[in-house]
Amino acid sequence: MAKTRLKTVYQETITPKLITQFEYTNVHQVPKVIKITINRGLGESAQNAKSLEASISEIALITGQKPVVTRAKKAIAGFKIRQGMPVGIMVTLRGERMYAFLDRLINLTLPRIRDFRGVSPKSFDGRGNYTLGVREQLIFPEVEYDRIDQVRGLDISIITTAKTDEEGRALLKEMGMPFRDQ
Repeated sequence: MAKTRLKTVYQETITPKLITQFEYTNVHQVPKVIKITINRGLGESAQNAKSLEASISEIALITGQKPVVTRAKKAIAGFKIRQGMPVGIMVTLRGERMYAFLDRLINLTLPRIRDFRGVSPKSFDGRGNYTLGVREQLIFPEVEYDRIDQVRGLDISIITTAKTDEEGRALLKEMGMPFRDQ
């Protein structure tokens, strides 16, 4: 796979900026994105096999990688869940696929959201990792409107090596993540 645009930008411009901003003494101290996990809980459609297949094909189309079906560890009668039932699907992206997905997310997908004013800068976990929820899969250019049976959301977690939220926010801001002002 060829080197992606975002990875080149990270290595050539973002790394030197972060070194001067946070006064790192070593290039390995600079935070970087390790992986991106895309997760979708199935909810009511856990009993519906057709809905599960539709979700799997959608996530595979969006990420370019086949998702793993997550199953219930134990039975919960209140939610009508038995042990071993499918409760969600997830994909972990690393390397070139991760950079390609992040580039598409920042430059193509997020600007397509209706009334978009930026993503929340408060969705960091305290260790520099960022999570954002997407309400509908239609914002992804790969998904065709005619092919979907139901509007479903998904969660996108960007895991970084940053030690603090401030470092993680600076890294993602330099990569082009459109944070809104508080």
